[in-house]
Amino acid sequence: MLQDGICDTTDIINNLSTKKTISNESSLENNDKALQIDISDALSEKDKVKFTVHTKTTLPDFQKSEFLVVRQHEEFVWLHDRFEENEEYAGYIIPPCPPRPDFDASREKLLKLGEGEGSMTREEFMKMKQELEAEYLATFKKTVAMHEMFLTRLAHHPVFRNDHNLRVFLEYDQDLCVRGKNKMEMFGGLMKSFSKTKDEYYLSATVKDVNDFFDQEMTFLTQYHHNLKEATSRADRQTAKHREVADSYIKISSNLLQLATTDTGKLEKMLTKIAETFEKLRKLEARVASDEDLKLSDTLRYYKRDTSAGKRLLIRRLKALHTYETANRALEKARVKNKDVHAALEVAEAEQAQTEACSKFEQMSEKGKEELTNFKTRRVAAFKKNLIELTEFEIKHAKGHAEILNKCLAALQNE
Repeated sequence: MLQDGICDTTDIINNLSTKKTISNESSLENNDKALQIDISDALSEKDKVKFTVHTKTTLPDFQKSEFLVVRQHEEFVWLHDRFEENEEYAGYIIPPCPPRPDFDASREKLLKLGEGEGSMTREEFMKMKQELEAEYLATFKKTVAMHEMFLTRLAHHPVFRNDHNLRVFLEYDQDLCVRGKNKMEMFGGLMKSFSKTKDEYYLSATVKDVNDFFDQEMTFLTQYHHNLKEATSRADRQTAKHREVADSYIKISSNLLQLATTDTGKLEKMLTKIAETFEKLRKLEARVASDEDLKLSDTLRYYKRDTSAGKRLLIRRLKALHTYETANRALEKARVKNKDVHAALEVAEAEQAQTEACSKFEQMSEKGKEELTNFKTRRVAAFKKNLIELTEFEIKHAKGHAEILNKCLAALQNE
């Protein structure tokens, strides 16, 4: 339940049943039912969201075939970090960590609405309140869906689904005792991020990729990520404009109703009818904004993060290539030394290091190529599905808009 904010949204948020609000990739990439995960319920509190994770499985490594656990966002972050830090998964695209729940903007709007209650009519206040509560609810549902998507991607991956930490996350019915980072840890993480960025620039500048496929993928993903970032910003601005139009309709409708009270004749009926029309248009415009946010902005935003995950795979591979090249140079250096006992031992160690580096690099290249190819297939299918659905929604809303106006004109002509 929401415990702060001027408007009571307890009935809306409390024990909210999850509804998927972003593209369900699982249906696009894998129909395997061996491990099925969904967030069956979620509860929003003042400073956290509790997700009820429901799992059904036929995999033998799990203790039961079905179970429920309650998890918070920090525990999702913990699970994501376990995959990122595992060297065995260096050749895979790690599903992006779900974003931290952020309802501050909606709460601030609700607070401002309460402060401005005296400057608007009762009808206008109630309509604005309903609009903001709907916006809060949509944000909440998207947050739930993003966390579910993360788990679904892990469950449908042939390697990730067998991870020990994933089983702990899904099965252990107690708190995982994962806390949020303090200021020093956050600062350390920021410095680590700067260091990783510096290493990425260094590797990109000094290591020449010997494989055209991966070189072209790095160029493509870098430009693609930039394009997604720009497209997401524009889509968000477009959605915001639709919401501004909906807010304007609220004010127009309220003012027309207020004006209608000054006349008891035909003018009152006409203004009331027009006000009702604007109220219907307001609801329709809000649905347009919601659908565009859902099918366009969220898709772009998700694949911006997924593209970053793909780039991290390529950087890890470049790092493995750099290690391999360094091992080759060390081996050559050891071989040119005098052939005494100590030199022979050094050569043997260098050969072993070179063999291990070569094996790791080749495995990463093989797995990475498969992952990037699957990423393209998954991405294209998801965009196609969501854009088709968005187009169908836009057509339906446009027809609904025209129908509302035509009915209003017909009613006014019959007066």
